[in-house]
Amino acid sequence: MTDAPPEGLLAPELLARLERLQLGTRRRLAGAFSGEHRSTRHGSSLDFADYREYNPGDDFRRIDYVAWARLDQLLIRLFEAEDDLTLRLLVDTSSSMRGPKLRQAARIAAALGFVALVRRDIVTLHTFPLGRPAPRFTGRHAAHTLFSMLEGLEADGDTRFASAVTDLLSRPGPRGLTVVLSDLLTPEWSEGLTRLPARGGDVTVVHVLDPGELHPDLSGDLDLVDAETGRVVSVSLAPEQVKQYEQAAAAWADDVADRASYVGAAYVRVLSDDDIEPLVLGSWREAGVLR
Repeated sequence: MTDAPPEGLLAPELLARLERLQLGTRRRLAGAFSGEHRSTRHGSSLDFADYREYNPGDDFRRIDYVAWARLDQLLIRLFEAEDDLTLRLLVDTSSSMRGPKLRQAARIAAALGFVALVRRDIVTLHTFPLGRPAPRFTGRHAAHTLFSMLEGLEADGDTRFASAVTDLLSRPGPRGLTVVLSDLLTPEWSEGLTRLPARGGDVTVVHVLDPGELHPDLSGDLDLVDAETGRVVSVSLAPEQVKQYEQAAAAWADDVADRASYVGAAYVRVLSDDDIEPLVLGSWREAGVLR
């Protein structure tokens, strides 16, 4: 198929499994077109919209048996009474995300975006630092373009998280689901997280960290360079200092999780070398991010 997404970010086997999932939401959806998320409104419209392939767990009453007899294929009928969902992916492309962290964020964004597009939801891609366009994707055929844009992301600049959130909130559109993918290595992390729920939709924070940021394999006299500002700090690390750092880093990461929970956002911590398949097919489904 010409509209199949490139395989650089996600393996074909994972894509096949993702096709059976959809994004989980806790609040009423605000879409106006035919997606595949059950409406919380009473009653249902009989306005036919489209078909999609049957997946295990779907309501068998929506199978089109005439199409089954004619095409030998199980198809589900979609109606206008079911609301669509807008998924906003806010990806941190600051300098501190350079390398494996940005790659991991792109892979997770690709997985979530693919699930949304297969289910005919709307996906928008936002990055920070600001000043970059926020393209809009709809339909499975758009997965190729989304994947290509995610693979082309480059890390540069500083983490203006609070400003990025303000910019996102100023854009028109329904509440939907906002997913932030960032290392949150900025003094603005708490302010930004506090602002995020202002739109009123669901929020998920994907905290992407490098293992060395939590457990550094360093010792002796070192010059440490800030990835975003270039500022050099000379330190002397003995085992006791490394232990203190690890305790402080763990406490900070826990503070981020607590703040996310306090503002009503889901929180997922991901390391840059994690295998995302058990993440998206296991713990995320248990947490309700996917279902």
